[in-house]
Amino acid sequence: MNLTGKVAIVTGGNSGIGLAIVLELARQGANVVIDYVSNPQATAAIEEQVKTLGSEAIGFQADVSQVAELEKLIAAAVAKFGRVDIMVNNAGVETRTSVLDTTEAQYEKVLAINLKSAFFGTQIAAKQMIKQGDGGRVINITSVHEDWPMPGNTPYCLSKGGMRMLTRTAGVELAPHNILVVGVGPGAVATPINLSTMKDPALMQKLNDTIPLGRMAKPEEIASVVAFLVGDGASYMTATTVFTDGGIMHSSPGL
Repeated sequence: MNLTGKVAIVTGGNSGIGLAIVLELARQGANVVIDYVSNPQATAAIEEQVKTLGSEAIGFQADVSQVAELEKLIAAAVAKFGRVDIMVNNAGVETRTSVLDTTEAQYEKVLAINLKSAFFGTQIAAKQMIKQGDGGRVINITSVHEDWPMPGNTPYCLSKGGMRMLTRTAGVELAPHNILVVGVGPGAVATPINLSTMKDPALMQKLNDTIPLGRMAKPEEIASVVAFLVGDGASYMTATTVFTDGGIMHSSPGL
């Protein structure tokens, strides 16, 4: 796989799955714009790490729940590298709240960061790709919970379900422009969002017992799927989701 000459934007790119994606795309030759909202020191360190991989990266602080900030993010990529070939809508949060106890503020935060950012990130990046005239890739980092209920985390599930239909509909709409839109649906991944589970041995054992492969994913295992999807080998894939979940969506007690 060779992404030399390609320019990628990764939202939420300085930690967790986003960080792994940044490093894998850089390893494959892409230059990367790392969107972040906090911890600029970590972002600066990632920029230096990308240099050791033979690519170039810049960090850009943007709250992707705001359309104006997304516009600035994509403009920064064009100003630095001249184009945008890959848009990875990765930024995400959760509240672990149910339909009965979610506040309006919690609902709006989750939907804005997870879904609104992906919608307008796709829109603005696609307009730039159309202007360039040679297609592009949009990758939406969703979750098994775009399709699989998670009681007690309702706003998150709603946001990921919305990303599912964004991927499918935008994939159809943008196909004439050779812009491919694909979702990646991780299951449980060893990232900061799952620290509370990872710190509890009993919860970890319970979780691992539900995963046919018997363990959480490493962020790098999600990143490698993203790298495949933005490469030549996935040139006929669009408007669908690739679940990368160790089989958890199909686990069964065998009864």
